Amino acid sequence: MVARAGGQRGLVHATRHRRLELALTKHEAGSMTADPPSPRLRIRIVFDDGNMIGPGKADLLERVDRCGSIAAAGREMRMSYKRAWELIGTLNAMFQAPLVESTRGGPGGGGARLTDLGREVVALYRAVEADAAQGGQARLQELCALLRDGPDHA
Repeated sequence: MVARAGGQRGLVHATRHRRLELALTKHEAGSMTADPPSPRLRIRIVFDDGNMIGPGKADLLERVDRCGSIAAAGREMRMSYKRAWELIGTLNAMFQAPLVESTRGGPGGGGARLTDLGREVVALYRAVEADAAQGGQARLQELCALLRDGPDHA
C-alpha cells in the first residue's frame, strides 16, 4: 500500500494502475490471493434457464476439491454448512452429471470430491474470467484513470 503525502499524487496514480495490472496477471495465472487488488472483474454466467455460475460457486468448487469436504470448503468461505450444501446441490442439478460426489460421514468420516466434469466446469469458468480480464484490461485502466484519488481508491 502506498502512503499518500502531498506531491505523491503521481505515485498513487501509477500504483493504482500497477495494482490493476498485477491483479489481472495474477488472476489469469490462476493464483488468487486472500485480498485481491481492486478493481477486478467478477464474471457471472447466466444460462437461458436462469441458472448461473459465478465467482462464489467456482471458489466453492475449488475449495471442495482442495479440502475434500463440502463442510470444510464452506467454513473456509465463512458460509454455513447448509448454504454450502445448497449451492453444491444447485450446481449438481444444473449440469449433465454431478460436479461433486459426496460420501456420508461415519466412523471413517465423510468426504466430497470434484468429478471430472466438475474440474472441467471450473476450468472453463476460469478461462472465461481470464479472457474477459485480458480483453477488458485497457478499459479498466481507462476507468481507473477517472477515479477520484483517495484512500478507498488508491
